[in-house]
Amino acid sequence: MKTTPLHETHRTAGAKLVDFAGWDMPLHYGSQIEEHHAVRRDAGMFDTSHMLAIDVEGTGARAFLRYSLANNVDRLIVPGKAQYACLLAEDGGVLDDLIVYFFEEDFFRVIVNAGTADADLAWMGNLRSRIAPALNLRARRDLAMIAVQGPNARDKTFAALPELRAAGEPLGVFFGARIGAGASERFIARTGYTGEDGFELLVPNDQAADVWMRLTRAGVRPCGLGARDTLRLEAGMSLYGHEIDEKVTPLESGLAWTVDLKSPRDFVGKAALLVRVPTTQVLGLVLPPKGGVLRAHQVVHTPHGDGEITSGTFSPTLNQSVALARLPAAVAPGDTVQVAVRDKRLDARVVKPPFARHGQSKI
Repeated sequence: MKTTPLHETHRTAGAKLVDFAGWDMPLHYGSQIEEHHAVRRDAGMFDTSHMLAIDVEGTGARAFLRYSLANNVDRLIVPGKAQYACLLAEDGGVLDDLIVYFFEEDFFRVIVNAGTADADLAWMGNLRSRIAPALNLRARRDLAMIAVQGPNARDKTFAALPELRAAGEPLGVFFGARIGAGASERFIARTGYTGEDGFELLVPNDQAADVWMRLTRAGVRPCGLGARDTLRLEAGMSLYGHEIDEKVTPLESGLAWTVDLKSPRDFVGKAALLVRVPTTQVLGLVLPPKGGVLRAHQVVHTPHGDGEITSGTFSPTLNQSVALARLPAAVAPGDTVQVAVRDKRLDARVVKPPFARHGQSKI
């Protein structure tokens, strides 16, 4: 399996390691529940170095991304501003969801998922060869990524890494800043995947272990993939391969807000989206306390036809089971549906995600 620059650090800390998209990654460091609560109540950090930053550089960078992405990068006019977007196939299916940062007209940075990184890079390379052959796509495998999340994440990041304060303190939500360039570049962005405030840091691979240990000494708790999944699910955030994939469009996955169909610009997959009528949607499900645990692939029975849970878990924040589910388009928040759990059908309430943010219930 592939390993990140922090792999030995995780082993030394006694992390339970598992295979995630071909990467040997920490699931937890002892207690997934405690790690979850640390992020909701204080500050936790995740090794996300398996994800990939791709720098899009050269004349025509904006035009290339304008056509490549379903969201409209023309909305990015302030340096450092970030945007959530999707790469689509010609038939409108989602190849990946990503974040794109604007720095200059000839320089953007795209952060893609681990499991799709190689395919994304190849897809972008093929598209570049057709419409922008002079453009440079640079895979930044020289940079490690650490996500620091939680209500105290910003203060503890600056305590551990005071050299980042000048660039990080002024950042608004969904903004990033580069510090230095070349082999010594660092990058700090006020983004994340937990529903909490915090930063995502990119640092040179050979500095990752030192940064991790400095954050640990400042009281930031190491967290694994287990807590990352329960946190993102509580926050109602989609996971590629679960809520979104090549078989469904963003209009059927709770991501219609990331698709710009109003402007006259063309983009890959637009023609298909204009004619494909969404028949499903992603909504949340909540079981009563002590009602059981919702899991992926359980069938959901509704008066409008059957659906399926895409992600389900026990919510540590709410102390009850929650799920995201692909349901018929006619189902609405407030409806009651039934989930097939073993030989029973359990009543579940349909809600609009998120389930929790900043440690508080949203349902």
